Amino acid sequence: MSGRGDIPARTISVFLADDNLIVREGVRALIERHPDLCVVGVAADFDGTVAGATATEPHVLVTDIRMPPSFHREGIDAAKEVRKRHPGTGVVILSQYDDPEYAVSLLAEGSAGYGYLLKDHIAEGNQLVEAIRAVATGGTALDPAIVEALVRPVTSSGALDESEESLLALVAEGKPIKAIAAARGLPPQAVDAAVEAVFLKLAQGVSAGNQGALQRLRLLHQAIVDREEQGETLSRLLPGGLAEKLRLEGRRIGETERVEVTVVMSDIRSYSTIAEHADPSQLAGQLNTHRAAMNRAILGEGGTVMQFVGDAVMAVFGAPVSQVDHADRAVAAAAAMHAGQAEINKRWVEESLPPFGLGLGLSTGEAAAALLGSEERLEYTLVGDTVNLSQRLQQLASAGETVLSEATVRALTCEVATVALGEQLVKGRDTPVVAYKVLSPGQASSGGDMVTSIAQPPAETSIEGGSR
Repeated sequence: MSGRGDIPARTISVFLADDNLIVREGVRALIERHPDLCVVGVAADFDGTVAGATATEPHVLVTDIRMPPSFHREGIDAAKEVRKRHPGTGVVILSQYDDPEYAVSLLAEGSAGYGYLLKDHIAEGNQLVEAIRAVATGGTALDPAIVEALVRPVTSSGALDESEESLLALVAEGKPIKAIAAARGLPPQAVDAAVEAVFLKLAQGVSAGNQGALQRLRLLHQAIVDREEQGETLSRLLPGGLAEKLRLEGRRIGETERVEVTVVMSDIRSYSTIAEHADPSQLAGQLNTHRAAMNRAILGEGGTVMQFVGDAVMAVFGAPVSQVDHADRAVAAAAAMHAGQAEINKRWVEESLPPFGLGLGLSTGEAAAALLGSEERLEYTLVGDTVNLSQRLQQLASAGETVLSEATVRALTCEVATVALGEQLVKGRDTPVVAYKVLSPGQASSGGDMVTSIAQPPAETSIEGGSR
């Protein structure tokens, strides 16, 4: 086994643990097909996993759940021990079990740097490889089947009739009497009486020594406990506030809501030229570093990262949780994205790596937010002109620049110095749009006085107000 020092600096090192030799070698082959990944060691039990990962200090540990000596949950316990010794190690659990109990146990203290995949799915596309890359930079990767199990209400069978079972399931989900009454089209008093009758029926069964009735009460209690634990886990896995929406509102796939948001779109300037001359493994490493920094900048201002597509980053402020100051937050995040990339570029120049220059576009307005996809893959998505405009505006920004829509400028309550770019024709629009470029502190101080009105924009403008 070899340590990190024996592999290229831009390669993600992986330690692999599975007691099944055929599975282990099959996973190793999947991983090593990709030049930016390298398996630095393998193990078949708990002791070997902890000792091997401690010795090799991999970027990522990929491990099965059940291994010798007791075939219980050695993989999860080994992963937690490795993380104690080396906190930065990413972990991907491979399991044949879609029981959410294991995922809750793994992610009980947070989801950053953890992934949980089903073995049946890892050969589909690049799911395993993408999970390794995600956890290596502090991200999270969860199999859609596990998300579905975490969201799915906990129910169980028993001696109650169909109507009573349905009612007890709603109680287990934590639905209040008024909500159940609204769903069933009944008066609250009638639902209250029905719930009381179900509990009375179970209590009478317990008094009569009916073990089935006692088991139902135990299952009900466990369902409520599981629902709370799973809800806490979901809140760490899904965009801020979305887990609570799923639990409380029961949103269905394709259902939309109108939201007022500010969308941030980022793109790396001259990326195609960089990619043409760069080593693929080296470029993958740079993208990993870049994405991690962008993620921190966006989350630091309370935003939601919607997607990474190649060299592009899309984020939203104001959804899924409403934020009155979404425009202020978005502009602050844009500044943090530029600053974070600038720090990274300094290191890259010293290492003779090409720096990334970011162009950012921000647009404010109404959009439709929805859970789109299928049972196999689900994602939270924004659609509408506001999203499209942010992409067009970022095309007006040179490296290191941020361009705002007029609506974004008007929505700001904090002081931001800008220069009017005037009316701009952008792709996909018949009429020109008014855009503003954010000035750097040096540019703002060297110009004229900052003013508050943008009705007739001067050469330089700023919107003044209280700071957030």
